[in-house]
Amino acid sequence: MNERKAYPTDVSDEEWVFVAPYLTLMTEDAPQREYPLREVFNGLRYVVRGGISWRMIPNDLPPWPVVYQQTQRWLKAGVFEAMVADLRLLLRLAAGRNEQPSAAIFDSRTMQSSPESGERAGYMEPNDAKAAKLTWRWIRWATCWPCT
Repeated sequence: MNERKAYPTDVSDEEWVFVAPYLTLMTEDAPQREYPLREVFNGLRYVVRGGISWRMIPNDLPPWPVVYQQTQRWLKAGVFEAMVADLRLLLRLAAGRNEQPSAAIFDSRTMQSSPESGERAGYMEPNDAKAAKLTWRWIRWATCWPCT
């Protein structure tokens, strides 16, 4: 792949050092790997940060099916959950706190919008603007976590 101008969404060298071990599901020199893993991750960040559809990935990033399929592999392997858990642990230790939280606060909005709240979280009346707003916040949070 030719050198390209960097996008604001591209992963920095410091970020890449942290995320690369999580994203490497097979060796970097595997024969079926056609595009650098970092460029595939840059493609994912471009889609998430820009809020665009997969097919709108620029031509100087890997093709959208490559980025989409690799993202599905990462999601299935749970790499993003592991990454977030370890990052939370590191940030807590850096702040001089315990590795795990010792308390949690739940209010009525948290319970309504959490995936653990069951069937009622997935059901929404057509005219229920409050439920739509909470659902949108949950979707936005769940899909934009790698954004900086």
